[in-house]
Amino acid sequence: MSDLTPQSETPTPTTDKITQAARETIYLCNFRVSVDGEWLCLRELNDISLTPDPEPAHEDPKDPIAIERLNLMNMAKLSIKGLIESALNLGRTLDSDYAPLQQFFVVMEHCLKHGLKTKKTFLGQNKSFWGALELVEKLTPEAGEITASVKDLPGLKTPLGRGRAWLRLALMQKKLSDYMKTIINRKDLLSEFYEPNALMMEEEGAVIAGLLVGLNVIDANLCMKGEDLDSQVGVIDFSMYLKDGGHSSKSAEGDGQITAILDQKNYVEELNRHLSASVNNLQAKVDALEKSNTKLTEELAVANNRIITLQEDVERVKEESSYQLEARKASRSDSAADGSALVETRKQLKEETLLRLDVEKELEVQIGMKQEMEMSMKMLEKDICEKQDALVELRQQLEDLRSINQQLSHKSQSADAGSKHKSEAIARLEEKINQMSGTIKHLETSEKHMAKQARNLSSAAGKLLQQQQ
Repeated sequence: MSDLTPQSETPTPTTDKITQAARETIYLCNFRVSVDGEWLCLRELNDISLTPDPEPAHEDPKDPIAIERLNLMNMAKLSIKGLIESALNLGRTLDSDYAPLQQFFVVMEHCLKHGLKTKKTFLGQNKSFWGALELVEKLTPEAGEITASVKDLPGLKTPLGRGRAWLRLALMQKKLSDYMKTIINRKDLLSEFYEPNALMMEEEGAVIAGLLVGLNVIDANLCMKGEDLDSQVGVIDFSMYLKDGGHSSKSAEGDGQITAILDQKNYVEELNRHLSASVNNLQAKVDALEKSNTKLTEELAVANNRIITLQEDVERVKEESSYQLEARKASRSDSAADGSALVETRKQLKEETLLRLDVEKELEVQIGMKQEMEMSMKMLEKDICEKQDALVELRQQLEDLRSINQQLSHKSQSADAGSKHKSEAIARLEEKINQMSGTIKHLETSEKHMAKQARNLSSAAGKLLQQQQ
């Protein structure tokens, strides 16, 4: 470790690289994580100098619990950021076998376990965060569905397994951030389960709850039936968060093409959704117009029946008036004693005439309404025809966009296959280079051996010449 400490005041490129690499390393309390071959190694920070100055600065030692909280918060940031970026690049629903998602649950489990109080039971000591998660049901009634589902899951025998299942269900419902904020805001209730300096009792817990909001853009479908959540060992894999730029330059071009194709695909899908919404709106308008058309048709039929009834009434009044006229002519030859009957008959005739005029006016009004309804029917039929034409055109555009979407999907698949083929070709070329390097070394060894033999032969030939002389 002494070779990492700078020996002079002038920083060299090598010391700058070492300093930068050390600053980008993840720290756990008084140790740092580094990669040695295929293993993760822990080395004490006191053995490494992060600055090129020959005299390190003297600082007061920090609280180990505060350092643990800070490290867990940084790990949560890295885990959430990596999960969101990888999920968006993947472009599909995540399942239980997705490695970044598994690591996220492991990090969350470590955060929830930090500073837990030990409870003594008749079976021994118990430290579990399931009791703290059960508080969410009391503070937020809608979380009772998750708690009930966890308790009904078969195969969960320990509080730890139930807590892990609760985290997965809350993530699938996109409510994990809301539930975490709910319990963090009630530190008076959390004090029953956590020590005062635990992560959930300090501001780091609120920061992690705020970071969890970004996970609402992720769609996850996790099947927990048959999964052994009780006996899983939650170990953080730090190698997923260490920078590795060895293969980034090789696949940059392929990743750029895939990103462009995915962007085009997302744009087409968004346009497809807008067109589908427009088609649904137009279909709803067409249905409303058809209903109003049916209603107007029924009203028109009622008006026609009313007109026929009024015409019958008019004919009946005409017949009665003609009958009364004949009766009046016949009554003229009667005696003067029938004068009062004649006056009454005239009065009835006058009333019948007024009634006939009223009926004729009402008939004219009904005829006008009938004409207006016929005009409205024609306009509605024309509007329906126009809407149907627009609907047919939009459906054609929707079919075209679907075909474009399929073409982009095929291009994306072909790009994935091409990048895989390129990576295989690169691996084969690297293997050939290694073989050629071995062959060159072997040839160099053979050449040295042959040169040595040539020198031996030349010395032997010189000796023979001297002996012949």
